[in-house]
Amino acid sequence: MVFDAEQFKENLTARLRRQYGKDITQANKHDLFDAVSASALEIIMPNWMETRREYEAKPTKQLYYLSAEFLMGRALSNNLINAGIKDQVEQVLKGMNIDFDLIEDEEPDAGLGNGGLGRLAACFLDSLATLQYPGHGYGIRYEYGMFEQHIENGEQVEYPDNWLKHRDPWEVKRSDLSVNVKFGGQIKYGKTPDGQDRFYIEDAEEIIATPYDLPVVGFGNNTVNTLRLWQASSPNGFDLQLFNDMQYHRAVERQNNAENISRVLYPNDNGPMGKELRLRQQYFFTSASLQDLIHHFVTNVGTDFSKFPNYHVIQLNDTHPVVAIPEMMRILMDEYNVGWNDAWSVVQKTFAYTNHTILAEALEKWSVDVFQRLLPRVYQIIEEINRRFMIELRAKFPNDYEKQHHMSIIHDDKVYMGWLAIHSCFSVNGVAELHTKLLKEQEFKDWNAIYPHKFNNKTNGVTQRRWLLNANPELAEFITKRIGHGWETDLGKLTALEKFVDDDESLQELMKIKLHNKERLANYLKHSQNEFLDPESIFDVQVKRLHEYKRQLLNIFHIMYLYNRIVEDPNFKTPSRTFIFGAKAASGYRRAKQIIKLINTVAERINNDRRVGGKLRVVFVENYRVSVAEKIIPASDVSEQISTAGYEASGTSNMKFMMNGALTLGTLDGANIEIVHEAGEQNAFIFGLTSDEIIKINREHSYNPQKYLERSPALAKVVEQLVDGTYDTTKHLFKELHDSLIYGVEGQRPDVFFVLADFDAYVQAQEQVAEAYSVHKTWAQKALLNIAHSGKFSSDRTIEDYVSDIWHLKKIKIK
Repeated sequence: MVFDAEQFKENLTARLRRQYGKDITQANKHDLFDAVSASALEIIMPNWMETRREYEAKPTKQLYYLSAEFLMGRALSNNLINAGIKDQVEQVLKGMNIDFDLIEDEEPDAGLGNGGLGRLAACFLDSLATLQYPGHGYGIRYEYGMFEQHIENGEQVEYPDNWLKHRDPWEVKRSDLSVNVKFGGQIKYGKTPDGQDRFYIEDAEEIIATPYDLPVVGFGNNTVNTLRLWQASSPNGFDLQLFNDMQYHRAVERQNNAENISRVLYPNDNGPMGKELRLRQQYFFTSASLQDLIHHFVTNVGTDFSKFPNYHVIQLNDTHPVVAIPEMMRILMDEYNVGWNDAWSVVQKTFAYTNHTILAEALEKWSVDVFQRLLPRVYQIIEEINRRFMIELRAKFPNDYEKQHHMSIIHDDKVYMGWLAIHSCFSVNGVAELHTKLLKEQEFKDWNAIYPHKFNNKTNGVTQRRWLLNANPELAEFITKRIGHGWETDLGKLTALEKFVDDDESLQELMKIKLHNKERLANYLKHSQNEFLDPESIFDVQVKRLHEYKRQLLNIFHIMYLYNRIVEDPNFKTPSRTFIFGAKAASGYRRAKQIIKLINTVAERINNDRRVGGKLRVVFVENYRVSVAEKIIPASDVSEQISTAGYEASGTSNMKFMMNGALTLGTLDGANIEIVHEAGEQNAFIFGLTSDEIIKINREHSYNPQKYLERSPALAKVVEQLVDGTYDTTKHLFKELHDSLIYGVEGQRPDVFFVLADFDAYVQAQEQVAEAYSVHKTWAQKALLNIAHSGKFSSDRTIEDYVSDIWHLKKIKIK
């Protein structure tokens, strides 16, 4: 992109003047952030417009990624780096006495996502633009993120994540492209001029979906793709008559109900109202997105929908957007008079589905009552899809009534969205080799038997532009100095670093960079949380969503074990360690919140016990998010990837840690298997039961937690400390955690995620970590080899795999 320093300064000062009525001397940090971002967007905008023009001029297949979340992180630095103008912008600001780092910290993390699924979507958009593929995102413009997490008295407390408190200077509102989405109403039908039945809805609630576009800037090229987010409002939400009658709440009730759809990311769905809101959200953005695509197709190509798959491939990111399948059938049949068979053919050639879990709870199921009341016509279409599918099943398995019942898309008064996706889509992919294997052989075994051609694996990846070039500039410079440029768009080139594995100067510089990053993180936590970290200690890190299968509980049990040994044996030698946690628990997930409380309770005890003597410190980082991850991951020595084998679909934090030189401590789960294969098992620390062993135990119902407690007195003591008053004088605070391990609660068997079974092996792996870290050169070599072999885990490679096997896109070079 062409950068004109004088024009940039002129745009910046003009922005301050128009938006805030200020000049440079009067502007505060947020004013400057907004003006710098808006001025950068002015530079990016011509390429954004040219990208759209080029796609229009040369119609070709484009990818549309439908996802309930896009965990984008901060946009300013990432966009400037990808546009190739960050250094120039920093120089201009320096000449104006403006500190770029200070204004960068004014940008809130966009509250559009929460976990790995959303971050993967963001990485994919970055790679699509960088690889010059026409690929765009569709989602919801949430007014509030999931929540802003504070830790008060050791407990998670949720506050509104008001990320749009000001304005997002990167978004462009497109009111001209608004569409209407309908809920409820009654199904009516009439006849088309050629005598066919035509269905329509009367007395429905109408919601306006207004799109906001965000630029997705490709690295080192002129491509700027689009993330389109929908905001909900009511067309007649304000009743002036009621307002004048002083019924103020009723006057805006319709508007509030409409706006609730795009109000909050992942509202609590423990109750029926929460579940209904979730379904409203999913239908809202998928219907709006399909209307947008189909309207554009009709305007530019016409109504021959057999051509639609030639120009569109829609990837469904997990089950959240699967309602798009019957919605496309509805639009084609009810609004364009397409017959069932022709509409179904379009659907089957257009949609592909990514599965992100083998946990049954995450494969969405909707109550028939809620679905039918909220989306009557869509439900009717699902019934017909299922009726035709059941005819196929009865022909294939004529006497296997149990299989017919189990595979039915509608059964037990629920709509199974995962089943709908597998039946309807032309591709179903897992996100790591083990995950896909388990899907085909276990969870989706029956489906794989009838649709073996659909199932394929696409191991996840992350973008090195954000997670190395942006998050770890010193390491990026270290790499470029040794192997040159090119790795930014071809991470496989990092294998050239192998030749420096015995170069003492390189190894010393690598560890010096790690130390600088640790000092930077320590400084951040000192000012943000009043935490004091020793950068010379091992930084052992587990940052990810708080869920029992991710086993933060196993991690804190080991810390309790270490603390017991330090207190009981003054001669116990262990290297200084800082254990860092960062995680949000879903607002309705009680036991996950208890684990957060336990971590913070243990941390308070250990961090204030002089007997520890600096050997141990535990830190829980509040409100974990992308901008914090960008500080934590480059500073990490040990990457905790300790989920129960067979439960983590892939993981992506494991990849980010690897390319930043942290060593994996983990189970053979998800992409850990592939990480170990690439880096070598000698450069990681692997422990625990395998997925096959866990499947066997579960099948035989042979798990007995008492066996592990009797075998390990140290473990038994840690578990007993949950209820013996050591950490809670009431002895009740952690009783549910204790009972879930020993007896089982809420109808579950004890220790569902094998914390006790893997404890001793985990302790041994941690001892190997301590031993390896004591030889600094050896540790540096392991770190360098992890970086050198992280190339497979670039999202660029993942996208190329999708393009080759599923999407079949062509690169379009933007002039």
